[in-house]
Amino acid sequence: MEEIKYIEPSALRNEMLRLRNEAKMDFLESLTGMDWGVPAEDDAPGTVRGLGIVYHLESTETHERVAVKTSTLDREHPELPTVSDIWKTAKINEREVYDFYGIIFVGHTDMRRIYLRNDWVGYPLRKDDDPEKENPLRMDNEETVDETTEIELSADGTIKNKKDIIFDDEEYVVNIGPQHPATHGVLRFRVSLEGETIKKIDPILGYIHRGIEKMNESLTYPQTLALTDRLDYLSAMQNRHALCMCIEKAMGIEISERAQYIRTIMDELQRLDSHLLYYGCLAMDLGALTAFFYAFRDREKILDIFEETCGGRLIINYNMIGGVQADIHPNFVKRVKDFIKYLRGVIHEYHDIFTGNIIAQNRMKGVGVLSKEDVISYGATGGTGRASGWHCDVRKRMPYAMYDKVNFKEIIYTEGDSFARYMVRMDEIMESMNIIEQLIDNIPEGEYKVKTKPIIKVPEGQYYQAVEASRGEFGVFLESHGDKYPYRLHYRSTGLPLADIVDTACRGEKIADLITVGGTLDYVVPDIDR
Repeated sequence: MEEIKYIEPSALRNEMLRLRNEAKMDFLESLTGMDWGVPAEDDAPGTVRGLGIVYHLESTETHERVAVKTSTLDREHPELPTVSDIWKTAKINEREVYDFYGIIFVGHTDMRRIYLRNDWVGYPLRKDDDPEKENPLRMDNEETVDETTEIELSADGTIKNKKDIIFDDEEYVVNIGPQHPATHGVLRFRVSLEGETIKKIDPILGYIHRGIEKMNESLTYPQTLALTDRLDYLSAMQNRHALCMCIEKAMGIEISERAQYIRTIMDELQRLDSHLLYYGCLAMDLGALTAFFYAFRDREKILDIFEETCGGRLIINYNMIGGVQADIHPNFVKRVKDFIKYLRGVIHEYHDIFTGNIIAQNRMKGVGVLSKEDVISYGATGGTGRASGWHCDVRKRMPYAMYDKVNFKEIIYTEGDSFARYMVRMDEIMESMNIIEQLIDNIPEGEYKVKTKPIIKVPEGQYYQAVEASRGEFGVFLESHGDKYPYRLHYRSTGLPLADIVDTACRGEKIADLITVGGTLDYVVPDIDR
């Protein structure tokens, strides 16, 4: 169970500034909205109530980690201080909390809803909210809101309202998406242009939001697993691995070494699957159609391996609490080894046809540059962070499964441009194959799943577990009150910081470069729209 320190709202700003500046906590790993209910007479001393936030922080220098929380008992006008000026990723995460809990962050410059319609009534993740009662089916389009109210805290402690404008009437604003082949999903960017040059980008999310975190509150723990594959479907294995590990850690379940080997191999096959698709889609975005067919041809071989053992190709449903749902197929080891030998033999074709192409290089080199400070502040992990020099690989920072038993390099580039982001993925393909080769002939005998109780009740407490998914750190925050249902289950999206950082990467670039930058950032929209 995690030790989470409570801080009064009045002291939050000073403590967060201290953690950032003195303790060097420069990475806001996760920001989770909470509804702890109203105070009751039988509350134990120290019980936290009200609407609040849980913050998970990490120092990229010392790798020390800390978790803090705060709350307000005012449910009519809940206000908490913003930390969006301390960590840039808090801006979009606080908007998400406002959207679902109604908490207004004092000092935040953009308190608009981010997923739900602007005319949505209520805050659906509150425990006392009834979304269907107040929100009948509406078929009309919502109006775009370009004006937002910032609550400013004056030096004397008084609060005043200030109007902030997103785009004024003089700006030329175009829509990229939501129906657009190169937005990589149902995602909409409102782009302010001066000629062909991008001045500002406003991401509009939520077109396929399914309320997965709310659904989890009425599902048993084994039932919650089915939804993780449907987040980032190119990290299906890793997402589900994270949730299983979080529940197993909370319950003290030790899984067999055989299951650990299988999970690690499957995670790396999933990474290969994702990176091959990344290559193919990026190449097609930039006009290289042949490269797209190469990637799909070879990715199909991985999906065949998944299907033979797991029964699924995209929605795989393989990891279970206590291990995996079925043992590996008798052909699994041979097919994996054959595939790696094959891919090593053809990977040079990928580079011949696209990496060395002068058009591809001109479109990517020096385009969409992100500094190391920016990727850390935005929490842009995975290949995006590593392309800017940030050592952010969860497999190295917080080893899990078999990752502390295998040798592999964390691929780091320092240019921070679109080409560096591309090359990180291409080099990681080679490292994933190295990891699998170290494990595939050494899978030990034993159980593939330990027995668990038919009804799983997680001990009361708060737990966080992360894995290195295909696009970066995928985290699971679980609060249990000892029931068979989670009280709160929050997923740290790998894609939300990537969609947020598009504005920073694209300002001053050309409109065509938005497609390049979006392709190299590699977000998957269902993971953003949880």
